[in-house]
Amino acid sequence: MNPSFDQLQSYPFQKLAALTGAVTPPPELKRISLHIGEPKHPTPEFIKRALTENLGGLANYPTTLGAPSLRVAIAEWMRRRYGLTDINAETQIIPVNGSREALFAFAQTVVDRTRAAPVVVVPNPFYQIYEGAALLAGATPQYLHTLPGNGFALDFAQLSDDVWQRTQLVYVCSPGNPTGRVMTLDEWQRLFALSDRYGFVIAADECYSEIYFDETQPPLGALQAARQCGRAGFPRLVMFSSLSKRSNVPGMRSGFVAGDAEILKKFLLYRTYQGCAMSPPIHAASTAAWQDEAHVIENRRLYREKFAAFTRILGEVTEVGMPDAAFYVWLDTLRDDAQFTRELLAEQNVSVLPGSYLAREARGVNPGAQFVRIALVASTEECTEAAQRIAAFMRKR
Repeated sequence: MNPSFDQLQSYPFQKLAALTGAVTPPPELKRISLHIGEPKHPTPEFIKRALTENLGGLANYPTTLGAPSLRVAIAEWMRRRYGLTDINAETQIIPVNGSREALFAFAQTVVDRTRAAPVVVVPNPFYQIYEGAALLAGATPQYLHTLPGNGFALDFAQLSDDVWQRTQLVYVCSPGNPTGRVMTLDEWQRLFALSDRYGFVIAADECYSEIYFDETQPPLGALQAARQCGRAGFPRLVMFSSLSKRSNVPGMRSGFVAGDAEILKKFLLYRTYQGCAMSPPIHAASTAAWQDEAHVIENRRLYREKFAAFTRILGEVTEVGMPDAAFYVWLDTLRDDAQFTRELLAEQNVSVLPGSYLAREARGVNPGAQFVRIALVASTEECTEAAQRIAAFMRKR
């Protein structure tokens, strides 16, 4: 067996199940589950129609590069969303089966195991796929803490020159999971400068890019930042996007990667052998989704409504604010996060996720400790009731 499996930790939700398995919540309170970032808004009918109307495509093998119609639809969306007027649908875009599988596979493509002690840098806290992808690619993860003291910004000075010398891949997530922070142009410039100096590839996870609260201020994207910095061809940069959150289709497993054409050529070769081409019915439904923006605007309206109610109620008992984007509240519990999670479930039947389960201790710090991640994915009514229950729970303490 691959010995790297021994380095993998239990997934956060497995840890949560072990933590709360013996808890018996009050039976009179309905369970409100806010621990997992699974969108609960209804899937738009036109997407479901496009899927069912193209089931005949199941009779055909899909192509790894994807149907031209889908790649063109994605390119047109990127022109509208990011102003990328010259994005090439033939060489700079590949449809994928959700950003998760692509984020994992990408490390297997990029990491050169023949080089001494390869490093993959990940933000901390982080989406657990980054760490698993690094370990199974034969690299050592190094963690960049995102801390409240500097607004959860990436502080690249945390890592030594020796670490950067060995770095082959850097994962970033903007808007961030779990903090919801959006990277600024200045941060991107500094990261690009590091990439130029040390030669590493940047994987920009943007699966939350379409969940934001001001329609006039959409989050800055990685390729958009590169273009503003005059980086023609997006050197050593690939972004990952998804329909799961944008269009409420997590079960459809549909997204895309875009960026440096030379890197994507190798990634396409990897995927050809991996055998993970998107099925034709999903192609059709994805094309329809990327071509429509009205349902996404409505989706954001619902999240704004939930955040307004949740933060207003919880703000009466503790400090809580709106994130830049995404659908998480990163709540400072002011105490042990695992104990907070277990007792909240036991007393109020609300499930959240301990922040320490999303982070690793490095250099004497676990930046997830004493935080919990709350995913406002349930209905407005449930999120409002959850806020009331959490507020009652915190008042008692």
